[in-house]
Amino acid sequence: MTLLEDTPARVVRALGPLVSAEATAEAPGTALEAGDLEQAVWVRLLERLDRDGPPPDAARWVKSAVRAEARRARRTAARELPYGQEPSADPAGSPERTALRAERHLSLRAAVARTPGNCPRLLTAMLSPDDPTYREIAGALGISQGSLGPMRSRCLGCLRRMLTAEVGAPERGGKER
Repeated sequence: MTLLEDTPARVVRALGPLVSAEATAEAPGTALEAGDLEQAVWVRLLERLDRDGPPPDAARWVKSAVRAEARRARRTAARELPYGQEPSADPAGSPERTALRAERHLSLRAAVARTPGNCPRLLTAMLSPDDPTYREIAGALGISQGSLGPMRSRCLGCLRRMLTAEVGAPERGGKER
C-alpha cells in the first residue's frame, strides 16, 4: 500500500509539511500567498488522484506541482490589471487609443452575438456595466443559479475558440501577420 492509497487524513499529515514548505519557499516570487499556493496544490493532487491515480514519487510530484502553480500565478499576475485600469501605452485620452478600444468592444460584442444558444443573452448580461450578481443574471435568464457557472464556462470557451480562430497566428520571430 502506497502513501496516497491511504486515508485522506494520513495523506495530508504525510505530505502536509512538504507542501507547506515548498509553497512557503515559492510564494514570495508569485502573486499568491503561501496558503493560496498550498491550496492550489492540494486541489491539483485531488484532481490527479481522480484522473490518473497516485503519482509514483509523491515528494517529487509535490515539488513540481508547487513550481507549476507558482509559474501559473506569475503568468496570470503579469496579464492582470487592477479593476478599472486599461494598459496605457498612449495617453488615456488619445484618439487612437479611444478608436482601438471602441473597435475591440465592437469586435467582442459581434462575437458574443454569434455564439450559440443562450450564450448571447448570458454573455451580454455578464458584460453589463451594472455588474449584476449571479442571482440577478439567473433570474433574468430564467435558469437556476447552480447551472449558471457551467453554462458561463461553456459560453466563454465557445467565445474563446471563436476569437482565437479569427486572430492570425504570429509569424516567426513573434511578428503578427
